[in-house]
Amino acid sequence: MHDRPDYLKQTPSQTAGPYLHIGCTPRAAGLDWPHADLGAIMISDETRGERISVTGCVHDGMEAPLRDALIEIWQADAQGIHPGRGDPRGNGDPFFTGFGRCAADPQTGEFRFETIRPGAVSGPGGTLMAPHVSLWIVARGINLGLHTRMYFPQDDLSGDPVLARIEHRARITTLIAQEVAPGAYRFEIFLQGPRETVFFDI
Repeated sequence: MHDRPDYLKQTPSQTAGPYLHIGCTPRAAGLDWPHADLGAIMISDETRGERISVTGCVHDGMEAPLRDALIEIWQADAQGIHPGRGDPRGNGDPFFTGFGRCAADPQTGEFRFETIRPGAVSGPGGTLMAPHVSLWIVARGINLGLHTRMYFPQDDLSGDPVLARIEHRARITTLIAQEVAPGAYRFEIFLQGPRETVFFDI
């Protein structure tokens, strides 16, 4: 009997939802249903802004990668405007959805998104939040999805109102991606341990 992960893609942990990959990421289960997969490629030829990739892994308390994780991201466009209406600066890029979903690779645990570098986002009281990507993570043993953010190493984060609320200042580094090549960012997520990522109660 085979027990390789690629034989088990469509039956992940029940705590992350029964048949998660079939329902949320059908292509990860080998199903090519039209318009059924939100996907990890969030851009088209018409999307405005600097193209970037975001890769990484979700790690457990022993720093081993989780191979059954599901990661969703949402973000503003290159002007810092989220899709839809309501931003006083105007409407967002009509060629950018701002939302992506990716199942971790069943062999390596790695996720990868192709997107654009977001602009600074309107915050509370007229403040500006530093450019960031919001992430939501589910996997085995996670009964409620975890929320976190990824910031960019070249940006000034000193005025960000969300980061200002983090009491242990040294832990802010867990929210900053590494630029491993021009336009290529790596973001490791640690669920527990000395390198535990900061998660937000939303």
